[in-house]
Amino acid sequence: MRKFIIDTDTASDDAVALIMAHHWPDVEVVAVTIVNGNVPVEQGVKNALYTLDVCNASTPVYVGCTKPMLREFSYADWFHGKDGMGNMYYPEPKRKPESKHAIDAIIDTIKKYPGEITLVTLGPLTNIAAALLKAPEIAALVQRCVIMGGAANTVGNVTPAAEYNIWVDPEAAKIVFHSGMAMEMVGWELSRHDAALTAAEVETVMNLGTQRARLAMECNQTALEASMKIQGAVGLTLADPVAIAVALDPDIVTSQGKYFVDVEITSELTRGATVVDQLGVLHKQPNMNVVWAINVGRWKEILYLCLR
Repeated sequence: MRKFIIDTDTASDDAVALIMAHHWPDVEVVAVTIVNGNVPVEQGVKNALYTLDVCNASTPVYVGCTKPMLREFSYADWFHGKDGMGNMYYPEPKRKPESKHAIDAIIDTIKKYPGEITLVTLGPLTNIAAALLKAPEIAALVQRCVIMGGAANTVGNVTPAAEYNIWVDPEAAKIVFHSGMAMEMVGWELSRHDAALTAAEVETVMNLGTQRARLAMECNQTALEASMKIQGAVGLTLADPVAIAVALDPDIVTSQGKYFVDVEITSELTRGATVVDQLGVLHKQPNMNVVWAINVGRWKEILYLCLR
């Protein structure tokens, strides 16, 4: 069994990603760590625990950083709803989070399973950066780090230049990007265009009839509206589930490459931009495997399989 740590600012698309990871046959999610991002960390904890209730999963959940490293927080309720779950206001979860802080849980779990952990990040990188600052040696012990974040030489989703997760805490992202971990960047653009779920595909998922399928679509209602009205999408864009699909099945990647990637932290205009040196003009050592394209049909097939 492959061992995953999932670091998440659990809102609607994160919830779908958590469901997928907990219904993949050769994956054991050994920890879920919560970071401030889409919603305040306390709400993210509730959303994660409720989602795990629906999955009948007892994965430990750890509370992490409550704010970015240096910036003011900026939530994404305009996309995910006030509760982060499409304003569904689900019941209180059955379990409570663990007492250990997420930073220590990340460090301890990676050290417990050296060379075995796939770290999947679905939110701002505050928890991961803090863990690396406290224990930089863990970078070499992570087998694979899949980052849902950034926009690889393309348009952002919160500013013209930046994707939300990186924009919220660019200093944290810069620390992580330069940590030496074996990292893969799955930019938000991979969930756009034909990767978005059309109205007919949303109905297909609802018709699967399972509780997790209903949760996955119902909690994304405000995200669907925002995707189409604000971002001009053809349907529901699911950035975190696309990233988890890449983590679950690397063969869905059809185009990728290793490049030097840096994060802009000084400019307000391009704050949080992920600058990919695609042509190698900086002559710097590559630090990131950038995913350029995925097999869209296979991504949706994985989604359906996990929600059945």
